[in-house]
Amino acid sequence: MRSAQDALYNWLSIKIVCDARPEDSAARDTLDLFEDIITNEHKLTNVEVTTDESMYYVSYVQGEETKKTRFPRELIEVMLDQINEQPERYANYPIEE
Repeated sequence: MRSAQDALYNWLSIKIVCDARPEDSAARDTLDLFEDIITNEHKLTNVEVTTDESMYYVSYVQGEETKKTRFPRELIEVMLDQINEQPERYANYPIEE
């Protein structure tokens, strides 16, 4: 992934889906992938998310530096909105054990 900002955007988008759909194994697998990318590829730690009516704010540590970024809610929530509008297109398949 090219930048930490891109990785955080993707991570946060799928995190919102996972939070809303904890039984969604595909979303969980994707979240795990992006957590690995932000942690191991971009070396981000102490990632924290806050929100208000219009934005998501993400603070994190990269190296010795504390950084912050923000994303409009409408961009982060687009995937969850699509799933909620057409749930039949986003069926959850249980994990086979």
